[in-house]
Amino acid sequence: MGRRHLARELALKVLFELESDGGDVERSLKYHVAESRADAEVADFARVLVEGVRDHQAEIDAQLAEASRNWGLDQMAKVERTLLRIATFEIRYLPSVPLKAAINESIELAKTFGGPDSGKFVNGILGRIAADAEIRRPPADQAATREAS
Repeated sequence: MGRRHLARELALKVLFELESDGGDVERSLKYHVAESRADAEVADFARVLVEGVRDHQAEIDAQLAEASRNWGLDQMAKVERTLLRIATFEIRYLPSVPLKAAINESIELAKTFGGPDSGKFVNGILGRIAADAEIRRPPADQAATREAS
């Protein structure tokens, strides 16, 4: 399992837990990092994802509502909704993450933690989000150049 895959899985677990009980981000993150024996780099990326989703949740949810024509956010399974939020954050706010990586990782996590059709559902919605984002997002090499400067 790749490091970023593990970080996304940790972010999924933390955000899933926080949506249920509104608990403490740091406590939840520390618990899941320790349980998975993740190193500092994995924990840092998981933290970026968790905080990013929470900081931008209103905008992310609006984008998801627009992209999911037949499903309201409240109708989605919690796992799928959480994965869609994470991937949408990556697609919209982390230009250094390749679109395909954000989408493929979310599909794989949906297959692991969701129902039998979760991967297809997540793929369909993220395809719409990504198509819109590609219009406004610089290519990864330009984003990497900007981040390095």
